[in-house]
Amino acid sequence: METQHFISFDIGATSGRTILAKIEDGKLFLKELTRFPNKIIRIKDRYYWEIFALYEALKDGLRAAVAEKVAISSIGIDTWGVDFAYIGDDDAILGLPRSYRDPYTNGAPEEFFKLLSKEKVYGLTGIQIMNFNSLYQLYAAKKENNSALTAAKGILFMPDALSFLLTGKKVCEYTIASTSQLINPWTKNIEPALAEKIGINLEMFAETVMPGKIIGTLADYIVKETGLDQAVPVIAVAGHDTASAVAAVPAENERFAYLSSGTWSLMGIELKEPVVTEVSYQMNFTNEGGVDGTIRFLKNITGMWLLEQSRKEWEAQGINYSYPEIVEMAQKATAFRSLIDPDAPDFANPESMTEAIAAYCQKTGQPTPDSHAAFIRCIFDSLAMKYRYVFNCLRRIAPFEIDKLHVIGGGSQNKLLNQFTADAIGVTVVAGPSEATAIGNVMIQAKGLGIVNSLWEMREMIRNSCSPEIFEPRNTGDWDKAYEFFYKNY
Repeated sequence: METQHFISFDIGATSGRTILAKIEDGKLFLKELTRFPNKIIRIKDRYYWEIFALYEALKDGLRAAVAEKVAISSIGIDTWGVDFAYIGDDDAILGLPRSYRDPYTNGAPEEFFKLLSKEKVYGLTGIQIMNFNSLYQLYAAKKENNSALTAAKGILFMPDALSFLLTGKKVCEYTIASTSQLINPWTKNIEPALAEKIGINLEMFAETVMPGKIIGTLADYIVKETGLDQAVPVIAVAGHDTASAVAAVPAENERFAYLSSGTWSLMGIELKEPVVTEVSYQMNFTNEGGVDGTIRFLKNITGMWLLEQSRKEWEAQGINYSYPEIVEMAQKATAFRSLIDPDAPDFANPESMTEAIAAYCQKTGQPTPDSHAAFIRCIFDSLAMKYRYVFNCLRRIAPFEIDKLHVIGGGSQNKLLNQFTADAIGVTVVAGPSEATAIGNVMIQAKGLGIVNSLWEMREMIRNSCSPEIFEPRNTGDWDKAYEFFYKNY
């Protein structure tokens, strides 16, 4: 096989990266070229993404790739879910995209359900009800008479908006669109009944395309500006970062669950058809799009956001902990002293995360964490408990016995939390690859160019290219006892 090089732009809710990937002799190799911030900016009472700063960062990444002096076969972009840009009649991006952490959607689902019931919305989409879903963002924007929406002739989800800036071509990639609660999981297109209730014309959305579709090539002025020697194809990968990450799970068969661990944790199983039932509705599970027409049946869980925000507070006080120090502190702290529900509204975007955790513990009659180590241990214990709850829900739904939990993404490097998770759920945890999103992004590009032919061929190459770490359950009795309290109270 001829050596091929790819560029993966992987942009999360706090930072982004340019990854140069090489496929050679049936194996995949990655090299990080650039890293850049992705900041939420606040203007008055609104929160926005700096999309043009991201655009400049993409061009910087292309320049860094040029310096590597290799021929680039293709480019792919993945981002976080639900957020989008408005496009004007002249193809200009109208203003800055709103962030899903903007409080303008507070209460929006409940108001929307007066137009169309909650049960009907879930039945049409199979998507977990979360106030920041694109459906409710558009409803809230319409209600506030948002000037960008009023003037818009098009809507592009974030990875599609960035690929549009690079190519001038508009698409609506299936996996990123599926996070919006606007997609019908059976037709895989925007659901007309929902667009009608918001007052949005279906023509505002571009054609839905599947992962692996070539969108177009880099615009000539970008080729010239970045120093590339040719117009490189841009491929619609699984634009939702979790969809790309799940594609990179190095599983050998279908009997697995996955946990994509980062700012958000997303736990689920991979299915051939959506599950939209009374049970899935009551458990508030979601049916998002995957590669090769699969369904990612999953639940969103607040993840490392709790720790990230706590660390920011401590850093503002001049206290900086390395990750090894954080793990050591958690190991020495008392187990199960305080447990919180990571998904409680209290932790969505508080002014102070540590104060929010302390207040929650007081409210629930538990000891307040009395040290930074106690806060960290509270977060790790609580996440493992929530993972167990969601894992047990998945067991009720899965049409197969779940043998393993694959932990992927940056959080897979947290060995202590991996062990806690294995202890809590009582099943083998397979951790890695940590670069799952970038790997999935690249492998979907490879599939788009015909280098591999299926999702399972992708996974075979990934298994040959990485060495995951195994965590077996232990001390399960202690976790069982603590989970009884967690389950009864949360």
